[in-house]
Amino acid sequence: MKRKRKWLFWLLSVCLCLTLWPFQQTAKAESAPLDIRADAAILVDAKTGRILYEKNIDTVLGIASMTKMMTEYLLLDAVKAKRVKWDQTYTPSEYVYRLSQDRALSNVPLRKDGKYTVRELYEAMAIYSANGATVAIAEIIAGSEKNFVKMMNEKAKQLGLKDYKFVNATGLSNEDLKGFHPEGTNSDEENVMSARAMATLAYRLLKDHPEVLETASIPHKMFRGGTEDEIKMDNWNWMLPGLVYGYEGVDGLKTGYTEFAGNCFTGTAKRNGVRLISVVMNAKDASGKTTKEARFKETEKLFNYGFHQYSLQTLYPKGYQLKGKETIPVVKGKEKEVRVATAKKLSLLVKNGEEKQYKPVYVLDQKKMTKEGKLIAPLKKGETVGYMTLEYKGDDSLAFLSPDMQKNIRVPLVTTTEVEKANWFVLSMRAIGGLFADLWTSVAKTVKGWL
Repeated sequence: MKRKRKWLFWLLSVCLCLTLWPFQQTAKAESAPLDIRADAAILVDAKTGRILYEKNIDTVLGIASMTKMMTEYLLLDAVKAKRVKWDQTYTPSEYVYRLSQDRALSNVPLRKDGKYTVRELYEAMAIYSANGATVAIAEIIAGSEKNFVKMMNEKAKQLGLKDYKFVNATGLSNEDLKGFHPEGTNSDEENVMSARAMATLAYRLLKDHPEVLETASIPHKMFRGGTEDEIKMDNWNWMLPGLVYGYEGVDGLKTGYTEFAGNCFTGTAKRNGVRLISVVMNAKDASGKTTKEARFKETEKLFNYGFHQYSLQTLYPKGYQLKGKETIPVVKGKEKEVRVATAKKLSLLVKNGEEKQYKPVYVLDQKKMTKEGKLIAPLKKGETVGYMTLEYKGDDSLAFLSPDMQKNIRVPLVTTTEVEKANWFVLSMRAIGGLFADLWTSVAKTVKGWL
């Protein structure tokens, strides 16, 4: 009987170990360091611009057709400003016609005498990365690709990008432009940017023109459907749900490839209220070869890291008051102090287990303060007197795409009551009281010296 019990105990122990083994393997795999096979890579919180992962993010590299994100930005700007209409038509120039016929490049062939709407050309560019259609958009907006390239570089500067150079609207090598490369650029040049700049462009594109995702998320569409020019456009972003490397939540943005740039991808995905932006440049497989598949596999690693290791948390609620700093002294008011609190909740994408590594910090508006650190009455209820931000005590860095994005982790600090200005009599009595208090203090010190 004892032998039978020992045998059962041994069998249960083995079963338990076999049951736990996969979980132990998973935990070990998830805690392993992130190894991204690419010349440069970055993962960013799309809400704040906080960098969650980085690799060579300031190295300037080729960006290929990821360039078209800037072309999209400028087009959506023009539509918003009503300089361009979606239904206006365009007839191809000789340059656009010849470029669009090259099926070795990504293209929808355009007829020399055809008429195409801006929306048709935009969809061909955003979904199918059509190069002829992209130059057509440049000509519609700026009159020529040369003028458009100037606009691209100016807009990059306005957006605060660094480490970039645009030489054409498509991202192709100038060598592929049939001798029509923009004046002032060399025939062998290509567009270049850093991963940080690429992610910043994506961040601004999503902030300023979120409608870009309505088109970027379309997996398949017919160009000129129902006509003899009909062409099926399959989105080059194979991470869209339902495609080869479909990933839950992916809805943009842009792939790219040239021999110079290698395989690149700027992606974005949203899950549980969290949107991430990723960039991989010259992504490679295990053998070190750049491939279309590698850019999606490496992006998947980044997204898995972001969505599994981080979660959106409310660190401090609306109406929060920092202990010991619930009030601020006031001068010239009926009351001598005013209560303050946060006007909004402060939420942040936080790495698992690091909730207690963030400490609240008040920063008061010095324009509303005296040199002694007091607010000046009158004060309205709900008046902003500063902001609350966070100080990070963890092992990682609290880094952003640019220093100005630090403001994305601030919430206004406001007064919770009104403080009226005291009349002249009250102010006079306080002054007299202060004078007597100073005299009394002086006398007390003198007497104490005698004793």
